[in-house]
Amino acid sequence: MKIHQFLEHYGIQSNPFAVEDAQTDTVFKTGCIDTTYHPAWQKVFGDPQEPSTSIVFGEKGAGKTAMRLQIIEHIARFNQQNPTQQVYVIEYDDFNPYLDRFREHQMGRARRPDRTLKRWMLWDHMDSILMIGVTSLIDRILGTRNSMATPGCDINDSSLSKLDANQARDLLLLAACYDESTTETFKSRWSSLRKKLGIWSFAPYGALTLGVGVSVAVIALVISLVASKGELIGPWWLYLIIFIAGWIPWLAKATRALWKAHRIYRNVKVGNHERIPLAKTLMDFTVSDLSSQPMPMHPRTDDRYAMLNKFSGILRSMGITGIIVIVDRVDEPHLINGSPELMRLLLWPMLDNKFLKQSGIGVKLLLPIELQQFVERESKEFYQRARLDKQNMIPSLQWTSEALYDVASARIQAVSNGQAPSVQDLFDESISKQRLFDAFRALRVPRHLFKFLYRLLVAHCNNYTDQDPSYKITSQTFESTLAVYLREQDAFDRGLGAG
Repeated sequence: MKIHQFLEHYGIQSNPFAVEDAQTDTVFKTGCIDTTYHPAWQKVFGDPQEPSTSIVFGEKGAGKTAMRLQIIEHIARFNQQNPTQQVYVIEYDDFNPYLDRFREHQMGRARRPDRTLKRWMLWDHMDSILMIGVTSLIDRILGTRNSMATPGCDINDSSLSKLDANQARDLLLLAACYDESTTETFKSRWSSLRKKLGIWSFAPYGALTLGVGVSVAVIALVISLVASKGELIGPWWLYLIIFIAGWIPWLAKATRALWKAHRIYRNVKVGNHERIPLAKTLMDFTVSDLSSQPMPMHPRTDDRYAMLNKFSGILRSMGITGIIVIVDRVDEPHLINGSPELMRLLLWPMLDNKFLKQSGIGVKLLLPIELQQFVERESKEFYQRARLDKQNMIPSLQWTSEALYDVASARIQAVSNGQAPSVQDLFDESISKQRLFDAFRALRVPRHLFKFLYRLLVAHCNNYTDQDPSYKITSQTFESTLAVYLREQDAFDRGLGAG
């Protein structure tokens, strides 16, 4: 007996339990994202008009990624309904490129994962977040869409016209320090942004113009004297001194720009910029533009907070009043490889109340349950710095059996024609709803529920032929399949199985 034959009997178009990862789950994205919520959803999501921080701990398969997709979808809808009070989403869920670049700055034994992550600080997180946010913003401005672009957050020429001269300069400075796009060369992309902003001035090129002008004048004078009199007036080295003196302002500016570029390169360890292209870009600013501006040239958070405030101010002028940073998939980077201790080293610098409670910025930390044990062991100083009591913390993303039953019913409804059957309709009368609740309670999370139900459907259909089908799952099949799955689940929990 084929599975689709069993499902078609109940008017179900496709297997609602075939996919286990929310990232690729079309049933969830098309039919459940607006109807299926964890009971703690409202506490995590909060109010988009006042972005807030939430810290969620959940085991694998508990729905953290699904919750991230729901947050993004709901904010996209909020942005469409509130074009003057939009919220900017920064998805900070792929740590690999930033960890790889950071590791390249380490030498010798410091390149070991544990020693590398011990050197990872809060400002490295802030640099990574700014890179995602700034790159996405510039993609929007230049019309280059990518996977990091904020859904439903519109930026057009009228939005750019709201920026004053100082904010336009700040955006160019942010682009110089944090734009990580590789769609075109760094300098050409920065020039395209400057053109889009309508900023053009000869002031940054005064030193270059002076150098070229003096050089042309000296060369012309030398040629004129030699042609008319056959010799120079005065010693030859006097003309050389004048020639060099004309270039001193440009050389001084170039030296300062190269030194700043070097310091940015050394301290923004998660970046992909090179010194020379960055120095060339800094040369396009006047000395006064750079002398009073904070830049990430030191290993400290002060400069990053200032840069983040500039970024937030630019967004507010464009009608974007809030920022949501979503942190997810902490256990997936290859440098961490699922190690709870390495996850702690990566995430703990971010647990800082000053960072988590910034005005207009909400950080949604969707963390593996393994990190909860480290929170319980921390010192008084940690709790005073993190102030977890103010961060909407959810110690465990738990599901009741009734909630899991509703999730399964919603998925069946999403792929059904007309009146959808209930979950209990798939089983014979010997299996009561209370027995289903008891079984679902043992499965704990949606991923285990979906795996079990998929395996159960396969086991049932394998027991019958196409000519002699059965459309009710028997108690014997249910109990035997559940027993095998629970043994495998226990082995997975102990790290001895694939899950």
